[in-house]
Amino acid sequence: MMDVSAAYRRYQFLGGEFLTWLWFVIETEPDSLRGIDPDLLSLEIGNRMVLERRPQRGGLETVTIKGDHAGMEEGLLAVRKGALVAEMNLVFTAGEHQWHFSLKGESLNISGLKVPETAPMESTEEVEGAVIDKTFLCDRIVQLVDNLYRRFIGLRLGSGWSETLVPRMRKWIVDETGMSTS
Repeated sequence: MMDVSAAYRRYQFLGGEFLTWLWFVIETEPDSLRGIDPDLLSLEIGNRMVLERRPQRGGLETVTIKGDHAGMEEGLLAVRKGALVAEMNLVFTAGEHQWHFSLKGESLNISGLKVPETAPMESTEEVEGAVIDKTFLCDRIVQLVDNLYRRFIGLRLGSGWSETLVPRMRKWIVDETGMSTS
């Protein structure tokens, strides 16, 4: 049996690949995410993304993109140079509700979760119902991330990953950065 810390180091790249794949899907095939959640209207990149690259000579290079209207050109260039998305802020819209949260690739931790507003409590008897509502809204994001990761792992382990999906992702990066492959 593999030691937990050894397994973590061995497979920690999967989180970065997952978030990089998710960025690709959000940008190029957003309709393919409809099966993840029946009420999904949109899943969009929010106002922050962190990319990391570990050069062969050691160390860590980090690119952080922030801002509500920030362009992603630097991020695509970093991916072109071998970086993976380490953290991503997302906006999930389902029905009339919207969630904002950040997702870390290394651990799949959800942070900064902002759930939709719920009805105001008018009496202390409504506390239990309010807690149940908030718990349901939080669980909705946990289920979304689980379903997205399940889809990614299915693709990642399938034969089409290297033969079809990776070449499409490379083409997206090249097309978006305007650079030819040499």
